[in-house]
Amino acid sequence: MNIAALILSVLLAVAMLHSGVMKFVRPAWLRRFAEAVHLTSSQLTALGSLQIAATIGLVWGIWFPPFAIAAAIGLVLYFGGAIVAHIRGGDRNLRGAALFLAFSIATSVVLVLDVLLA
Repeated sequence: MNIAALILSVLLAVAMLHSGVMKFVRPAWLRRFAEAVHLTSSQLTALGSLQIAATIGLVWGIWFPPFAIAAAIGLVLYFGGAIVAHIRGGDRNLRGAALFLAFSIATSVVLVLDVLLA
């Protein structure tokens, strides 16, 4: 794995671990955010679990790149869905989801290119 793919994978993994853990801890700011898009407690748990699973895939992908690619593509779908959920819920605060979507797309592209050019 080249250095760019490694750095992007690790940074995305750290961000997803933090975000996933926060969905289990549920600080007040996150509860307000979840209410804005009409998420239940069980949905937050499921979303946090998906983010932690992606973290594991990204880290494991350091040694087995297909796992990192699958995790990064899964996050593209996750954050694409997050943007849709925000829009459908009437919440126009899309910055976080859009940022993570762009980060996930960039990581996916770099990981795929890393495998194809190796």
